[in-house]
Amino acid sequence: MNRPADDPSARALERLAWARDALAAPAATLVRASTDAGFRSYWRTLGAAPSRIVMDSPPDKEDVRPWLRIRDLLAAGGVRVPQVLAREVERGFLLLEDLGADTCLQAIDDSNADALFDAALTQLLKLQAIAPPPDLPAYDEALLARELRLFDQWFLGRHLGVTLDCGELETLDLVYRRLIDAALAQPQVLVHRDFMPRNLMPVDGGLAVLDFQDAVRGPIAYDPLSLFKDAFLSWPQARVDGWLGRYHARAVAAGLPVPPLARFRRDADWIGVQRHLKVIGIFARLQHRDGKPKYLADVPRFFAYLDAVLPRYPELAPLAALIARRVPAPARAAGTGPG
Repeated sequence: MNRPADDPSARALERLAWARDALAAPAATLVRASTDAGFRSYWRTLGAAPSRIVMDSPPDKEDVRPWLRIRDLLAAGGVRVPQVLAREVERGFLLLEDLGADTCLQAIDDSNADALFDAALTQLLKLQAIAPPPDLPAYDEALLARELRLFDQWFLGRHLGVTLDCGELETLDLVYRRLIDAALAQPQVLVHRDFMPRNLMPVDGGLAVLDFQDAVRGPIAYDPLSLFKDAFLSWPQARVDGWLGRYHARAVAAGLPVPPLARFRRDADWIGVQRHLKVIGIFARLQHRDGKPKYLADVPRFFAYLDAVLPRYPELAPLAALIARRVPAPARAAGTGPG
């Protein structure tokens, strides 16, 4: 019986056949290396030395060409990115060097965080020094607003079952407007959009950067904030403040267009609020649309980030009041809510 084209087992057979051909190793096998929140999956080769990684990006779900384009852009700017050893773009397969099993998320701890973050900043400063191509998407008003709306649409509405009244919608519109204006006012550079330990790999001589395909031109504080206020790992605020100061000093020395330190810290706080709201919404969407519930366990981390920042800025007080009124304490503590 013929299998439908989207049958996972048919895709698995196609992936294995392609890998064996690319490796010139007819006995090679594949084992799962990792997945991400999108549709890509990664497979480690066995039976042919050295081991390689097969990226499987089903072309009807996740075009591999943006990944390749940004990879080449970053490599040309001196950023350490995975080497591509073979490709079949139309079918969505890439053969990559194997950088190892553990990302910085597994490797980092209190004792080595300063050194690993300094290595991360070395890569980030190179990335931010790359001129964004003219046709690269911008973190413009439309994209910022679309991301912010994930919070009320997917977390408040779909996950918690909350229907906001007209006044509350106006409150969110006002706060979103302030966040968008602050983001657009920042100096604009190349932005990775998910620059955090899970997307950094320890390699000889430093770190390699992963998961960069959604890069845009946008606010300079976005990636440093993402690095230190991670989706899966939290640090004491005093250490975060120190690392942001370290980034700022190195960025000034590198000639990047950072504003004065006090302004930069405010910019980082405000773009952080935008990111935290977006990620809360994305994690709810991953459960309810994509059947990936594990990410909701990290929602409380983002409410903690918001709780630490919102009281500092009277302009954001309406958002703090709405969250206190509409998001029950158990949902902030455990990411729970209606299924």
